[in-house]
Amino acid sequence: MATMSTATAANDEHIRGAVSDEEWAIRVDLAAAYRLVALYGWDDLIFTHLSARVPGPEHHFLINPYDMMFEEITASSLVKIDVEGNPVVPTSHPVNPAGFTIHSAIHMAREDAHAVMHLHTPSGQAVSAMEFGLLPHTQTAMIAQHNVAYHDYEGIATDLEERERLVEDLGEKHAMILRNHGTLAVGESVGDCFLRLYFLERACDAQVKMLSAGYDHLYNPPQGTPEKVETQTPAGGMAMVARSLAWPALLRKLDRIDSSFRD
Repeated sequence: MATMSTATAANDEHIRGAVSDEEWAIRVDLAAAYRLVALYGWDDLIFTHLSARVPGPEHHFLINPYDMMFEEITASSLVKIDVEGNPVVPTSHPVNPAGFTIHSAIHMAREDAHAVMHLHTPSGQAVSAMEFGLLPHTQTAMIAQHNVAYHDYEGIATDLEERERLVEDLGEKHAMILRNHGTLAVGESVGDCFLRLYFLERACDAQVKMLSAGYDHLYNPPQGTPEKVETQTPAGGMAMVARSLAWPALLRKLDRIDSSFRD
């Protein structure tokens, strides 16, 4: 009798021949993002979720199999679901209900939301619980802050009615701090989304560390500097840096460590 992992692998290996080259490329990128989240220690066991839209009018999207650790995820094992949360392709893997609620809301509402990523890192959760939110006291925070929205906590995100409020609070921003919960990023590609999330998480981590010195001892940036940084980091600039520089470098990094995400 085949073990669960062997049976699952046998089921997954048929995916490659059943999808377009464009979808396969997105699957490889999304699997890489899951591996990178694990590599940087941002994962939360099997919880939290990253998704990517599949090209086409159906608004299908790819999301993690709920029964796999992030370092196990491959291009073939990603689950393709519709906006109602139903698998498009038969699969033995379950889907995280909270992942469906958050990601379907943004994919349906934002045509530019080709990728959506959500984390529960300790630093991201810590900043999400701070009344003042993300402070503009580091360069990284200034790069991220002007593009960050906030959404109040409503409990574990399984209520489909919350989708409307998530979308309204996000607006046209590309990142969000989910109060008392974690962080979220939106991008025009997997690489773009990951880079936005990286800057937000990096800023949160620095804020938690700098506040260990006490709020009263922080050095405030000169007046007008955060606004200057905003003009220096237009929304399209992040996508260009991700596409041309950072994401290819990150894929090379993963290939040196373990290229099985491409399977």
